[in-house]
Amino acid sequence: MNNSKSPGLAGFGILKNTTCHTEKKISVFFSIIFMTVGILSNSLAIAILMKAYQRFRQKSKASFLLLASGLVITDLFGHLINGAIAVFVYASDKDWIRFNQSNILCSVFGICMVFFGLCPLFLGSVMAVERCIGVTKPIFHSTKMTSKHVKMMLTMVCLFAVLIALLPILRFRAYQIQASRTWCFYKTEHVEDWEDRFYLLLFSCLGLLALAISFLCNAVTGITLLRVKFKSQQRQGRSHHFEMIIQLLAIMCVSCICWSPFLVSMARIGINASHSKENCETILFALRMATWNQILDPWVYILLRKAVLKNLYKITRGCCGMPIINLHMWELSSIKNSLKVAAISESPVSSKQINLQPLSSTAQ
Repeated sequence: MNNSKSPGLAGFGILKNTTCHTEKKISVFFSIIFMTVGILSNSLAIAILMKAYQRFRQKSKASFLLLASGLVITDLFGHLINGAIAVFVYASDKDWIRFNQSNILCSVFGICMVFFGLCPLFLGSVMAVERCIGVTKPIFHSTKMTSKHVKMMLTMVCLFAVLIALLPILRFRAYQIQASRTWCFYKTEHVEDWEDRFYLLLFSCLGLLALAISFLCNAVTGITLLRVKFKSQQRQGRSHHFEMIIQLLAIMCVSCICWSPFLVSMARIGINASHSKENCETILFALRMATWNQILDPWVYILLRKAVLKNLYKITRGCCGMPIINLHMWELSSIKNSLKVAAISESPVSSKQINLQPLSSTAQ
């Protein structure tokens, strides 16, 4: 009987012959600690972001803050749902045969693992694209990137992640209990069917593509800001850009470090199928690294704020014995200044006036 097509028995074959063991007491303890820290961290980050969103509701930073709030809220629910299921599984001594006869819990767990894994990666890439447009095309961003459009983007990203998570269920392919008996995901052992390989490759490719888009857009944004900073003497009105690009770079680094091992492991299993050399301990370690992403994400917004960065700059210069100078780039100034500069530079009238100035001087 094919376990992948029989929901009632999916994954139970693994329970009879498993070589991957975890200590129950230690695992329950760390699961509770990680879930609690993640919930508190994300709750604090949500409060900070919502307060900042109320301040910048009518400015271009509002779209970035709205996307960041969506990312942190997703991480929060990921900790609540996945963490609660994991604690229940550990507390029940991982006896899936007793509490998962109909495979409903494993299916819910697998759907949540895929959704809360891909959705933050998608949102991180969307945030990078939004900031790239805001820096390179400020006029287009201020007129087209409204809160209504950002909310539509958030909805589309979440729906797409839900579709990917529900794809095996729609195809009547059950999620599998993994060899450690602590979580559910796509089939990762004895993978021979092309559809099982497809799901693994789809998950890993979408995650790696999101990371690549984030890297590319953040690189373009950073280069553009540096060119403007070195070429223009007017540095006011750019502080919000530098603050957000620092946060984006931190999110990208955290996502790459935490998610790359797991995504690469899933890709190798999907490519090599039954010949894959990925063992249970390696996959479990990569999964635990991925869960750290949801814990570290909110601290990016808690620690890498303008006020915190400014104080760290002063402390660093004081420790090094260097005089503390006035940082124009960290002054709180309106976005209108940068928009006016961009509007003047892009306006055809301004270019005509510049061309007429040498003519008038020669006529005199």
